[in-house]
Amino acid sequence: MQVSIETTSGLERKMTLGIPAERIDAEVNERLNKASKTVRLDGFRKGKVPMNVLKKRFGESIRQEVVGEVLGRTFTEAVAQEKLKPAGRPEIESVKNEPGQDLEFVATFEVMPEVVLTDLTKVVVTKPLAKVTEEDVTAMIDALRKQNASWEEVNRPAVNGDEVNIDYNGLMDGEEFDGGSAKEFMLDLGASKAIPGFEEGVVGMSAGEEKVLSLTFPDNYHAEELKGKPVEFTIKVNAVTEAVMPSLDEAFFALYGMEQGTEERFREVVRLNMERDLKQALKTKTTGRVMEQLCNLHNEQEIPEVLVASEITKMKKQMADRMGGGSSNFDPELLPDDLFIDQAKRRSIVSLIINEIVNTEKIETSPEKVRDRVEEMASTYEKPEEVVKYYYSSQELMKGVESAVLQDQVIDHVLSVATVNEEEVSYQKAIQPDQDGTADF
Repeated sequence: MQVSIETTSGLERKMTLGIPAERIDAEVNERLNKASKTVRLDGFRKGKVPMNVLKKRFGESIRQEVVGEVLGRTFTEAVAQEKLKPAGRPEIESVKNEPGQDLEFVATFEVMPEVVLTDLTKVVVTKPLAKVTEEDVTAMIDALRKQNASWEEVNRPAVNGDEVNIDYNGLMDGEEFDGGSAKEFMLDLGASKAIPGFEEGVVGMSAGEEKVLSLTFPDNYHAEELKGKPVEFTIKVNAVTEAVMPSLDEAFFALYGMEQGTEERFREVVRLNMERDLKQALKTKTTGRVMEQLCNLHNEQEIPEVLVASEITKMKKQMADRMGGGSSNFDPELLPDDLFIDQAKRRSIVSLIINEIVNTEKIETSPEKVRDRVEEMASTYEKPEEVVKYYYSSQELMKGVESAVLQDQVIDHVLSVATVNEEEVSYQKAIQPDQDGTADF
């Protein structure tokens, strides 16, 4: 086997491989001989088909099969011989592939880059701390009650918490603009879903009342042509409705899977769920902040394009699943790569750094932590023991759990050497994702 390697650009390598014709021919002949003992052809008895007939009939297809397998084995042997670590599958281009002649082909691929870890003691992380208070539980139960509320029309001025049916018409520089008008629009007062001043202007209005609001679109508004622009909205209230909350009784508790119980027991169940969500939210925030630091400290790290492309593919699928509600009707490839490329690069850098920390610190997945993670996930189901068995029966599922646990152990290691500042925050703030990019991981 002859091997020559050329560095074409950055992490890309072009490997030219030569394989003696004798190696290919020997394997082709071996397979033809093996086939001659079992193949059946019209006019010949089993095992009596002449070799020249076999070669004419099957020689080309067997050769192509052998060439494909030999290429794979040879490439693997060559990268091991040259001590290379491919970042992904190679692109194979056949240069010479003729019977009786040496086989020659070119494999183009990227190699894994050298990763030099920065001193991890430079990592500075603010770790959020929070707890669920009685007020938080009450607020959650009120939110659950509102989700199941009935709505009754009232003859009074609107207040926060009401829903109002309105007609509105917006003018900018005296002209209507796209999305600036609607009829019988339902507005949830206090939800802060409209631009600043809109909901506040409707508060205090009654059915049949009309008002003109002079407002300004925020500078960070999603529509570029409206950012920071003044606008006048003419608003007419058609109806004001208030929520009639359901009672905290067995009928309400049953909506959340509790067939029998008291208000005290329901509060306990709600608290347990909130505490589980809070624990996960705090962990997610801390992990994201650690990864952000790792990314920033290694922002000059070389990244194989194939890793970035793989991350883009994953993120496209995730977004397509969200847009399609989990159905396969939306084609992820319709989404532009540019939408994901920055985040994909950041994720790729962090992936390289985490792998290097695993190798450097010789971190191994703990079976006990894996078991704990599976049992924790299973605890949210009605029959957790069956879920545990299901996970342990699937290599793919267990591989995902082990990967997540290994990442957790890396994060724990980084936190053990980093500067960690603790910050007490409210439950509501804790469960909201960070807005500074740390949620990208």
